[in-house]
Amino acid sequence: MTAADFNTVLPELVLAVYALAALMFGVYTGKDKTAPTLVWATSGLFLALALYIGVAGEGSRSAFGGMFIDDPFARFAKVTILVSAAAVMLMAQDYMLRRGLLRFEFPVLVSLAAIGMMMMVSAGDLMSLYMGLELQSLSLYVIAALRRDSAKSSEAGLKYFVLGALSSGLFLYGASLTYGFAGTTQFAGILSTLSGEVPVGLLIGLVFMLAALAFKVSAAPFHMWTPDVYEGSPTPVTAFFATAPKVAAMALIARLVHDGFGAIPGDWSQVLAALAVVSMFLGAIAAIGQRDIKRLMAYSSIAHMGYALVGLASGTAAGVQAMLIYMAIYVTMNIGTFAFILSLERDGRPVTDIASLNMFSKREPLKALAVLVLMFSLAGVPPMVGFFGKFYVLKAAVDAGMVWLATAGAIASVIGAFYYLRIVFFMYFGKEQEPAESNMVPVQWVLMVSVAAIMLLGIINLFGLEPVAAIAAEALVR
Repeated sequence: MTAADFNTVLPELVLAVYALAALMFGVYTGKDKTAPTLVWATSGLFLALALYIGVAGEGSRSAFGGMFIDDPFARFAKVTILVSAAAVMLMAQDYMLRRGLLRFEFPVLVSLAAIGMMMMVSAGDLMSLYMGLELQSLSLYVIAALRRDSAKSSEAGLKYFVLGALSSGLFLYGASLTYGFAGTTQFAGILSTLSGEVPVGLLIGLVFMLAALAFKVSAAPFHMWTPDVYEGSPTPVTAFFATAPKVAAMALIARLVHDGFGAIPGDWSQVLAALAVVSMFLGAIAAIGQRDIKRLMAYSSIAHMGYALVGLASGTAAGVQAMLIYMAIYVTMNIGTFAFILSLERDGRPVTDIASLNMFSKREPLKALAVLVLMFSLAGVPPMVGFFGKFYVLKAAVDAGMVWLATAGAIASVIGAFYYLRIVFFMYFGKEQEPAESNMVPVQWVLMVSVAAIMLLGIINLFGLEPVAAIAAEALVR
């Protein structure tokens, strides 16, 4: 271990030291009274680290014998993860404080999960990949069951834990097969063994690992935990699940297939394409019958992960670029949408029933307009930015000769538009009934309106996202 190694992992090291210090601070200074201070401090640190990673990082370098990789691809994913996690914590603070959920452990667990996610996207070895994956997962298991007095929250945490343990077992089995046939756990070493005829055992190992990672990204048919966990967890936790972990898992899949198995894209692209098609159609069709907005967002998430997988399935640098653009847009849309969902209440109690939005535009015309923009963007209606996210991934599939996959994506998108537009219909043309109130704190209001504005103004040049994503993709696909 050298100074250069520690310099390469400096953001993760700073965050790890901070998490431990925050834990000790919370324990010895009045516990939950310090929670709001820790939320602000953690969010500030996340944003400062995102700025440091985005500005100070240059070129590609590795640490600890190739187990950790710092390149433009990893930095793009880390900035997205840190900014989205900070936004979710800030907009969730008031909600959790008013309902007695804001404990000092929450920002500490989010910090530990963020370290795991940053480790995942920088992994250069199956062992370091698994370490990051488990650190993230163990933190999320606890966060899912944060509301200890709620049976639904406890059930959500237990379901996530049991199925998460199953996916970890799948991953380890796949990794052991890969090690057995490749003789190494390093991605570069695995790649070097793929020059001749590829052993069937190696392909089986890859399929097992992709199945485990599909669970983490909630791609069908490994999505079974998602609706229940989204509905049962406290809404701020659902908002966190829908943002940063999705980026980390999708970036991890890209890292694994390109760095470890980049020589055989024809083999793994078929698996990713199958996952993409099933996810897009299941998410689009199953969401139609949902009456709870959090469950609807769960199926929406499954469908959106399918579109992101379309980009990866193309097996090209353009496909990786499209996936990165898509994930950045997806996370932004979710932050705005959950800022609105967090504000919904009736008689001081949170409301998640879609019917409670009936004629919402009469009471809150500006908020209804912002939600309309967000729903149109999630549906992929032009000229919202969400349309360009889908356009990029479908174009990548067409350019890679997978016209059938792009066609399937377009059909699923049309089906999925129904349930987004139904929310808009309720808000503007629904039946009058006991209304839900939208009590927004300034942070939630600013985030929702800002995201809605981004969805409209971003059509000019996507705020410079395209060239940055292209540099990140080129660093991964060599």
